[in-house]
Amino acid sequence: MYVYDEFDRAVVAERVAEFRDQVERRLSGALTEDEFKPLRLMNGVYLQLHAYMLRVAIPYGSLSSEQMRTLAHVARRYDRGYGHFTTRQNIQFNWIKLEEMPEVLEVLAQTHLHAMQTSGNCIRNVTSDQWAGVAPDEIEDPRVYAEILRQHSTMHPEFSFLPRKFKIAITAAKHDRAAIRVHDIGLRLHRNDAGEAGFEVVVGGGLGRTPFIGKTIKRFVHKRDLLSYIEAILRVYNLYGRRDNIYKARIKILVHELGADKFAAAVEEEWRAIRDSALALDDAIIADIAARFRYPVYEDLRDEIALLQAERTADQGFDAWYRNAVAPHKAPGYAIVTLSLKPAGAPPGDATADQMDVIADLADRYSEAEIRVGHEQNLVLPHVRQRDLHALWQALNAIGLATPNVGLVSDIIACPGLDYCSLANARAIPVAQELSRRFCNIQSARNIGRLHINISGCINACGHHHVGHIGILGVEKNGEEFYQITLGGRADENAELGELLGPAVPYEQVADVIEDVVAAYVELRAQPDELFIDTVRRIGVEPFKERVYAAH
Repeated sequence: MYVYDEFDRAVVAERVAEFRDQVERRLSGALTEDEFKPLRLMNGVYLQLHAYMLRVAIPYGSLSSEQMRTLAHVARRYDRGYGHFTTRQNIQFNWIKLEEMPEVLEVLAQTHLHAMQTSGNCIRNVTSDQWAGVAPDEIEDPRVYAEILRQHSTMHPEFSFLPRKFKIAITAAKHDRAAIRVHDIGLRLHRNDAGEAGFEVVVGGGLGRTPFIGKTIKRFVHKRDLLSYIEAILRVYNLYGRRDNIYKARIKILVHELGADKFAAAVEEEWRAIRDSALALDDAIIADIAARFRYPVYEDLRDEIALLQAERTADQGFDAWYRNAVAPHKAPGYAIVTLSLKPAGAPPGDATADQMDVIADLADRYSEAEIRVGHEQNLVLPHVRQRDLHALWQALNAIGLATPNVGLVSDIIACPGLDYCSLANARAIPVAQELSRRFCNIQSARNIGRLHINISGCINACGHHHVGHIGILGVEKNGEEFYQITLGGRADENAELGELLGPAVPYEQVADVIEDVVAAYVELRAQPDELFIDTVRRIGVEPFKERVYAAH
């Protein structure tokens, strides 16, 4: 975990005091809603369908157990007893009263949590791999550089009013768990031919109304040059990005219209002018930030594998959960554990205050007091001793967080949709709940294999439907809810946008259509272990279309 210093605490405290004054002026009528809007957005406060919503930042997805307890307290005292974890490693509270919002921000600040820049046309929460720092396939911890970017971008005077919102993701692993190619800037830490560590820079990714997979504009940027190169990108965007049309304001439109090569050339010219400025990161600066992260002192547990195997053999339920939710750790004898927030029939990504409190206790007991948030809307305990896995599983089972469906068909990503969001055209949560009930048989889901369903309630794509293996987009037709289905999307290192299956289907048919798609896949796959995404790539969408629409 990163340990915040006095400067961080002072910045957050000053922002809370400032926002308290702004809220008081809004409540007194001194500020109109239009005047208040840009002020509340810079503090993560949205006006939704029924109430104000607060989005709390979880930088690069890392939470301490103490912070999780704070979130539980906020959910219990100021909301309706739960919070919603999002695809950008944030948590949202949907029912906080505006007059209590400054008090909530003050409570959050006590454990170094805040909501700054979780909305507005600025650099949003920098996200990363939820396994960062413990994944066996990464070259080093990318969160160090995410923290450098967080510090540099927070309240940056030049980049606080960009043409549109701006999102950065970073990974250092071979397998991309941070979806860097669908972000405004994606960074992949890797080694060049000389063995030096640096960044591949991907720009212009994004979903929403006009989806694009990002383009690599520079294969290798040295660590020293990370800030200056990112700043050069933002300056070019700030200068040339559209401000006259909200639908064409994202950097992805600029990269598309200029072309990646011309955009890269403009960045290169800007970068040459600032490369050797104060933005250069020398080794001492990087080492100072890295030193503020606290890492566990891992025990040597290589001799305990036999005990784990015996427990798996003796308990089929534990073994099924282990095979689904437990991943290898860089330290022998340890494991990375994913906690599914997708039990059958529940809203994806929600956790109750009671669950959050228990997760905090379990993190203290089994995971060095640390929790991670993944962009799939699940949680992770990153430092679990293998000898503790069986006890952890029993404890998670008791609070409904041991569903062995991680990465399977019922592990659905969904935005809040029309149940909460004023921008939505259709419901997303009830669709996800119905699908999770239909695919709740774990043995059947394991037979289907890895299959990601993503649901968005509108074209803004907060549910990342474009990159779901099966994507579901809610649209409105003559006052009724319809859903477009796409197949073949993915958000990993081989990121692709899904292809439209055919005409939109009404709300009452969407779950049936998804069942038909999955049934067609089981019949059409070349062998039992061919993944859904590989079957779609091999045969295309047309065979699915023929079967689905023939049945409806």
